[in-house]
Amino acid sequence: MNRRLCTLLLSLVVLWAVGAGAADADEGKRVHNAMQIVFSPSVSYPFCTIGAVGTDKYGHRIAVSAGHCLRDAAYADREIHDDVAPVYDRADTDFGPIGYVRYFKDPEGSQTGHMTKDYMIIELVPQVTLSSQGPYLKQTGVLEVPGGTASPNAPRPALDSERLLATGDNELVVSGQTGVWFGTVMDNTGGIYRSAAANLTGDSGGPAVWHVPGSELPSQDNGFQASGPWAGITKAITLSFPPFEYTSSANILADLRARDAATPGGVYGAGFEVTTNP
Repeated sequence: MNRRLCTLLLSLVVLWAVGAGAADADEGKRVHNAMQIVFSPSVSYPFCTIGAVGTDKYGHRIAVSAGHCLRDAAYADREIHDDVAPVYDRADTDFGPIGYVRYFKDPEGSQTGHMTKDYMIIELVPQVTLSSQGPYLKQTGVLEVPGGTASPNAPRPALDSERLLATGDNELVVSGQTGVWFGTVMDNTGGIYRSAAANLTGDSGGPAVWHVPGSELPSQDNGFQASGPWAGITKAITLSFPPFEYTSSANILADLRARDAATPGGVYGAGFEVTTNP
């Protein structure tokens, strides 16, 4: 069941042509979950949102968002080693790029992107500070589900971080433009969670954490704050019930590991871990 904690609505698609060039970034900006991002300093809308921030097995500083935020056949579904796709903090484009897109899964004709692989990997610039604390959500690592069903993207054997939440008892807590929401995982189709936890247009890529049983849920008494392991990113709003969809962290991590194993030199984001920086 959904509990409304601020206000409401949707999350869909941002279309974008890859641009080049960017200003140098200054030092000290904190990058965190639920930060709104744009792909040109002159365009503040449409926009997307960061779902998690951390590092990969190669030491790259990484942010994760939704793949369907971009559309460019020349760059989709491959590693982007050149700095041709800058990413900006929507609230502070004068800072310059906070990072550069290194991978995104092409929407493949769907408004909500590839069903199980709708994600984007951003390499953050050295001048920013990684943070696990967003406006409402503190991310305490990556969700592991020992004994859970493996993501359809997972190599065998699947890691615990590549296993999915069961429906019925598990809750997601999500953060976006309208504040913070939580709701039960009511459907799981190939690692796409459906919940009544609400999202709005532009929240695509934004954070979802697992509500650790017994931990405090967001409320007016605690300033609408919550903490938990990263469980996924905002994907879409649909005509089904409940309407709000989230791509599981398991699907993203599993696909990263599979692509890493198949790519000489590896891929950005493989072995992703959420930062422990406050």
